[in-house]
Amino acid sequence: MEPKHALVRDIGDMYRSCLSTHPLHSTIDLGLAREQHAAYCEALSELGLEIIRVPRDDEHPDSVFVEDNAVVHGGKALVCRMAKTSRRGEEGGVEAVLKQYVKVKRATSPATVEGGDVVHLDDRLVSGISQRTNPEGVAQMQEWLGAPVSTVFDPGIMHLKSYVTYLGKGIMIATERYAAHPALEGFQVIIPPSRDEYAADTLAVGDTVLMAEGYEEAHQMVEESGFEVVTLNVSEIQKCDGALTCMSILF
Repeated sequence: MEPKHALVRDIGDMYRSCLSTHPLHSTIDLGLAREQHAAYCEALSELGLEIIRVPRDDEHPDSVFVEDNAVVHGGKALVCRMAKTSRRGEEGGVEAVLKQYVKVKRATSPATVEGGDVVHLDDRLVSGISQRTNPEGVAQMQEWLGAPVSTVFDPGIMHLKSYVTYLGKGIMIATERYAAHPALEGFQVIIPPSRDEYAADTLAVGDTVLMAEGYEEAHQMVEESGFEVVTLNVSEIQKCDGALTCMSILF
């Protein structure tokens, strides 16, 4: 089912203190980050999605990355229990807005689960078991959402969708590390060159795929698979270890 809504949250004043291992983290330009986020929201609106805005959170640096706060599927939302204690508290504003649209339940201890680990397919979900999502989180997600969940176990990564995203039409884009994983069996898999691996985090809406600027070979590979590619400059998002999927919840 194609999404109708995009839930987003503007970048807060503490953004430059985000969790990040990026070498250019200290050079974040807050004004430019907000411009890039605004362009992102405009792109989603132009694709026909209703933009739903969660009130800005100036206390949590990573609060713009709303995707991690909830997993929405089949008219239900699991509000996530995030692994990093510094991020706990972000989810309250997201939960309050989602309650207006879907049935909501919170993940509970000892679960940790974050939406950045969850790839949405037509008939199931694929979730990373990672630094941020544990097996109990996957179990609670599967039980509440009532959808089968395939898993990719890699405790060395932050989020699976940094490496694997679904474009539609039975086509995935994935880095070479995950392209042959059993969870992706049956899909055509586009494997970008290693220098373009960041571009594997895409956001598809219908036949249009949003991709980060600057990864021309990956863009061409997606276009040749039958999609229209729209590129966005997300340099200041990347400096917070974020990417295109991180900044919205589509449902």
